[in-house]
Amino acid sequence: MIFSSFLRHLLPPKTHHRFLIRPLCLISFTLLSSCSVNEIDSSNDFENNGRDITALKRETLYLKESLPPGLPMPDASFESGLQQQLKYLNRIGDKDFVLENTQTSVADLKIVAEEINNWLQNPAQQPQLIAHQLAGQDQRGNVQITGYYVPVLPVRHLPDEVYRYPLYRKPVQRNAEGKYPSREEIDFENALAGQGLEIAYTSSLVDNFFLHVQGSGVVEYENGERKLLSWGGVNGHAYRSLGKELIERGEIDRANISAQSIRQWLSDHPERNREILSTNPSYLFFSEGPQSPVGAANVPLTPLYSAAVDPKVIPLGSILLAQVPKLDTYGNLVGHEFRLLLAQDKGGAIKGPGHIDWYQGIGEEAHFHAGQLKHFGKVWLLLPQNPTPKILIAQ
Repeated sequence: MIFSSFLRHLLPPKTHHRFLIRPLCLISFTLLSSCSVNEIDSSNDFENNGRDITALKRETLYLKESLPPGLPMPDASFESGLQQQLKYLNRIGDKDFVLENTQTSVADLKIVAEEINNWLQNPAQQPQLIAHQLAGQDQRGNVQITGYYVPVLPVRHLPDEVYRYPLYRKPVQRNAEGKYPSREEIDFENALAGQGLEIAYTSSLVDNFFLHVQGSGVVEYENGERKLLSWGGVNGHAYRSLGKELIERGEIDRANISAQSIRQWLSDHPERNREILSTNPSYLFFSEGPQSPVGAANVPLTPLYSAAVDPKVIPLGSILLAQVPKLDTYGNLVGHEFRLLLAQDKGGAIKGPGHIDWYQGIGEEAHFHAGQLKHFGKVWLLLPQNPTPKILIAQ
């Protein structure tokens, strides 16, 4: 994937529904708490997290439902993203996607895109689609929706006393297990020094770490030149969530975990940066990519409409209906709103039906909003009412 979620690598892996609501956990307050704790990662069990614990629990991954009346009307930027979506689908050729209890195809996804496009031109014409709700983390339809963005990071072409922390291209050589050096070996033991892999130098290993979390970002050199650094591969080591590590050590309360709180903790404890950063041995390399941020579908990402998904659950090129969290300026959940999203990206920590990553854009405002998102919503995969015949070729 080109972009990884800001929080998805920082927070514990939260692994992405329903108009049917039944009170399954209403016997007592104790049972309510038990349902909440046992069905999701404990680090996500904070007050006002947006999770609907009264929703019907089910065994299937997708729950087929009628399209809700009145789709949310997107702004003009969505139309541009939709055209990019169609370019991607036309480029990859037809194939079937065999999912858990349903299947679809590139041809179906084109139909969905065309139905939505026709609806945008004539809103009175209701799209002929079926909404397939995802089971979520807890099989009650609760999908954690985190945010990601593209940072702008000042860098230098050559190292100096301040800008001395390299951003690397992917090495050629790896060990017998097919892995490259770990984060600690690269950042603190200079395992890649002298190989000509340096793209640029930053002033902070913490900034580098957060850029790794994003998977991509814009760097600005001393002469004002800007370049987009794209995802260039990983070192093959297992991922460990920094947020989960700090929660388990009692350093940050899980209700207060966010990109900002993690960065603040690292700033307040510089003597422990090596200890904490090295708990995540996974390391991301960069390549100098195109000028516009692109996702795994190799199309430009659209702020507030593109999303990173697990393609085994939501094929790239899909259109989603999502009930996304609405937050106040303090990051508190104040409600939900429906929004159409374009599945144009993926990420190593986006696994299963319980987590999607919502792209917020470029720069500090997008950073702020991405850093606050960690709440639950609901997600529906939109498919045609009349799907095309399937070839039954697994993705």
